[in-house]
Amino acid sequence: MMQDNAPLVGILMGSDSDFEVMKEAGKVLKEFGISFEMSVTSAHRTPARTHDYAQSAAGRGLRVLIVGAGAAAHLAGVVASITDLPVIGVPLSATELQGMDALLATVQMPGGIPVATMAIGKAGARNAALFAARILALGDAAVATRYRAHVARMAGEVTAKHEALQVRLKDW
Repeated sequence: MMQDNAPLVGILMGSDSDFEVMKEAGKVLKEFGISFEMSVTSAHRTPARTHDYAQSAAGRGLRVLIVGAGAAAHLAGVVASITDLPVIGVPLSATELQGMDALLATVQMPGGIPVATMAIGKAGARNAALFAARILALGDAAVATRYRAHVARMAGEVTAKHEALQVRLKDW
């Protein structure tokens, strides 16, 4: 999947079954007006495809990679070993271990192969996109403005919930 503008973020997943989780990252990026592409590639089943994608990403204009994988979850580490771009890993629940295997595999990179690791599942996919927005905001004032507005909206929602609770407490 690719937006109209040249993509700045690549969203990778090890299987098409990961789309239900990884589309959350795409939703957040769309909210911020950040163009992205999505691709299925596997560290184990399509290593040459994975290598080609990671090696060509920066040259194609991508600035950040979000990588979701379950089970052994080697995809983020393999991609990070090939590219100089920031790699954000999203552990996915794909086995009886409910994503703990993927979390440990994603977070335990050897020294020199950095992967920013998010939470397991949909929250992790959303946070990965928010983290990508923060990275892009360093060099893009429009993204920075949209990010600050997002933070202000979240704060406003919490304030409104606090005020509603205070009203309920008076009647309690």
